[in-house]
Amino acid sequence: MKRRSAIRHLAVIAGGIALLPSCIGSGESASIQLSQITISPEQEKLLAEIAGTLIPETGTPGAKELGVHLFVLKMLDDCYEKGDQEQFLQGLDRLEKIARERYGKGFIGCSTAEREQLLTAMENNEGLPEEIATFYRIMKHRTVQGYLNSEYVMTRERVYEMAPGRYNGYYPVKENIAS
Repeated sequence: MKRRSAIRHLAVIAGGIALLPSCIGSGESASIQLSQITISPEQEKLLAEIAGTLIPETGTPGAKELGVHLFVLKMLDDCYEKGDQEQFLQGLDRLEKIARERYGKGFIGCSTAEREQLLTAMENNEGLPEEIATFYRIMKHRTVQGYLNSEYVMTRERVYEMAPGRYNGYYPVKENIAS
């Protein structure tokens, strides 16, 4: 009897030990799994706002609504070298600092016009550091790529058809005059 009780208690303790790391964790991670880089939820929100400023919502969903910033993070994590990844993250932090210096608030707190001014300055490379240029180049390229390859765009805006196109059984065939 005591042996069964001991095994039962051992199973409960083992289960508790297995679950303990997830309970103790701070929960400060991105909403997707990344293996090379570490990003906080605040940085992820900032990336979402930047993507939403690059491709805003109009009659169609914008980059923020389609979650393109997650595509950017995954591409950065999987396809870029360590140096580019570090410059990207440094550029993201520098962008937030520049927004606070210029407007007295973070990028997320800025108005749409102020956000567009910051992104235009980054586009024109108006005396900004190298990591800002690397950050903007990667962010813009991958945001456009992610948006154009999103499910919404590929199924509703640019419907893809295999070459040579759709079969039309009712297409009129002309007689061959040479025979």
